[in-house]
Amino acid sequence: MICALIACVAISHGQATPVTLRFSTLMNGVPGGNEVDTFHPDGTVDTDYEFNDRGRGPKVSGRYHLDQNGLPTSLDLTGYDYFKAPVDEHLETSDSSLRWHSTAERGNGPVGPFYISGNGPSAEMGMLAGALIRAKKPISLYPGGEARIDKLADLAVTQKGQKMHVTEYAISGLSFTPALIWLDDDNRFFAIPSPWQASIREGWEGVNKQLYDIDTKAEDQRLIKDGKDLSVHPKHAVAFTHVRLFDSEHAQMLEDQTVIVKGSKIDLVGPASMIYVPGDAEKIDGTGKTLVPGMFDMHSHLGSGDGLFNIASGVTGARDMGNDMRTLSDLQSHWDKGDQIGPRVFKAGLIDGRGPYQCPTGLYADTLKEALDTVNKYADNGYIQIKLYSSLNPEFVPEIAKLAHKRGLRVSGHVPNGLIASKFVEEGADEIQHINFIMLNFLADKVKDTRTPERFTGPGQYGAGIDLESPQVRVFLDELLTHHTTVDVTLATFESMYCGRAGVCSPNMAPILDRLPAQVRRGAFSGGLKVTPETDQLYKDSYAAMLRMTKKMYDAGVPILAGTDDIAGVMLHRELELEVQAGIPPLKSLQIATWNAAKLLKQDKTLGSIAPGKAADLMLVEGNPAEQISDIRRGRIVMKSGVMFDCAKLYAAIGIKPSR
Repeated sequence: MICALIACVAISHGQATPVTLRFSTLMNGVPGGNEVDTFHPDGTVDTDYEFNDRGRGPKVSGRYHLDQNGLPTSLDLTGYDYFKAPVDEHLETSDSSLRWHSTAERGNGPVGPFYISGNGPSAEMGMLAGALIRAKKPISLYPGGEARIDKLADLAVTQKGQKMHVTEYAISGLSFTPALIWLDDDNRFFAIPSPWQASIREGWEGVNKQLYDIDTKAEDQRLIKDGKDLSVHPKHAVAFTHVRLFDSEHAQMLEDQTVIVKGSKIDLVGPASMIYVPGDAEKIDGTGKTLVPGMFDMHSHLGSGDGLFNIASGVTGARDMGNDMRTLSDLQSHWDKGDQIGPRVFKAGLIDGRGPYQCPTGLYADTLKEALDTVNKYADNGYIQIKLYSSLNPEFVPEIAKLAHKRGLRVSGHVPNGLIASKFVEEGADEIQHINFIMLNFLADKVKDTRTPERFTGPGQYGAGIDLESPQVRVFLDELLTHHTTVDVTLATFESMYCGRAGVCSPNMAPILDRLPAQVRRGAFSGGLKVTPETDQLYKDSYAAMLRMTKKMYDAGVPILAGTDDIAGVMLHRELELEVQAGIPPLKSLQIATWNAAKLLKQDKTLGSIAPGKAADLMLVEGNPAEQISDIRRGRIVMKSGVMFDCAKLYAAIGIKPSR
């Protein structure tokens, strides 16, 4: 009775008990972290979260204070970010204005907008959603942009005899596409589901797939609408007249050409003076422009929104290097049917060993039998390649390679821990992913565990010291040539990792910074790997050594592949710029992304060049990328199988301004 009386008195004074909510981070369905958020009656929210993604991952503690409208008036976040760099972010209210500062940015402005942190917990999305629901209108954001919310679905979920009502919302304005989030009936964060990395209320992990399926349905509906609105199916022939044409097979430019497309195929190609243009053809003047074959991104991890990114950027083919099998199959089905916009998909199946550094997607194998069964599963489902990962038992590699080759699949990967690249190639690998594993071939005495972030920090610390003219390097290059090994260098990914610094625009993002949505632009200033005064310049020097190593391989005749492992589409443009920066001629860089990729994928009879009878996969760009490779960013029209797309309209659909 005394306790009840105290409770009644507390309620009568407007007091209440703090509410603590706990969340699990699931990596490929396996617990990989947690978040604890405590909501106090006075609007204060305490948060702690961390997760482990192959040795990477943040650990952040913080406190928010929300006003009566649910807007943050103060926050303090400390800890370290995904790459273990310091997090020190603060927001305060003073004289009716908000002031914020962090390791990457600082600013101020009048009270009113919702401040989005750079390293906040999942619960912050719930705070924003709650504020939007309360406001019943869009809310301005700091440091820039505007958010709006749309209710999508209601659902009663059940887990271990418990029931809860949750609601699905879409928040627009934070990224390229709407962010989908689930809230409980108190408008507090419940889940962001995913087969790759999910955040979900503790005790409700079992409904992750159910929620993700509903998210996928909503996303599909949005993308199907985009497909109808943004795809043009010409009723007559299309003629690109007086255009400069990139002959990818011979890596040369042909001036004043005309190309006729009929239906899904290229019909005629030749000098403009010799090609008859049908009277009913849609004529597109190519004067001053260049027609290039549809390009290939040879290192992607595709998501639903990547379809628009790729096609807008002239990427009509993408090799997926590790994904959830069902997700990838669904994407491929939509893009092949054409009811959604996206590239042709070529699938590589990822295999890793279980453990603390396992990859967050793909399939796992702890025994040789498991590994071989997985190879067969991928082969039976139309995959063209096996990608091995860092935690896989290296003793399995020869037998995996033997079976994969028997089934007609290529073998590539991160070099499994315990091997170096040369040994990996000797045991059957056809390809190596990432330039850091090339550098690690010469660092076995210094870098002991390549499952961990040592595979990044080691090349950063020691890569600049590798003598690229040494006999060891020459022998290694000869090995790659002897085994016909290709190298998927992903230079743009490592540029941000080694050269990105907090508060300074990362060089891989600088060319497109002014085209990006306001909240996305912030990521360009977040920095890369944690650096010290001793490693700051060293990491940049090591990245320069990676570029020189890329040129060494190219000069030796080792096939280089162009892939992103980063933002789809636009980062392939950066990849080509970096190849040219490394010393590869622009025409050869274009050939790598078109003809060479098609040959490796065994698609050169139908794709990879602009020739009669081939699929009409191509892009019309302003300028001449043979003279200025960055002109590849200036796409105007893209075709995939003769379906025509306006690059500017596709980019606008994902919040990106068109190229000039």
